[in-house]
Amino acid sequence: MATTDHRKQSLYFPEEMLEEIQREANRQDRSLSWIVQQAWKVARADIRRMPSMNDVLGPLPPRPVAAVAQAPAAAPAAVVASAPASSDEPSKT
Repeated sequence: MATTDHRKQSLYFPEEMLEEIQREANRQDRSLSWIVQQAWKVARADIRRMPSMNDVLGPLPPRPVAAVAQAPAAAPAAVVASAPASSDEPSKT
């Protein structure tokens, strides 16, 4: 006989839903856990057919590269002019 993995997990249900699950568990003389597990087994295929959040929202548009790499307006990109010109370079002897 295979051993069963008994990991604990907290699940949160709306109060009315939890009460309904509890009534069904009492009616069947079963645990809440058993009822939820059976519900998952029955509904699994239907739930897998539901669109994911990515399917509903669609792919995110690409972020513009220029907006991310842009220098602030106060510091223009032409500040590189402080490097010595080739005629000003000291001779290498």
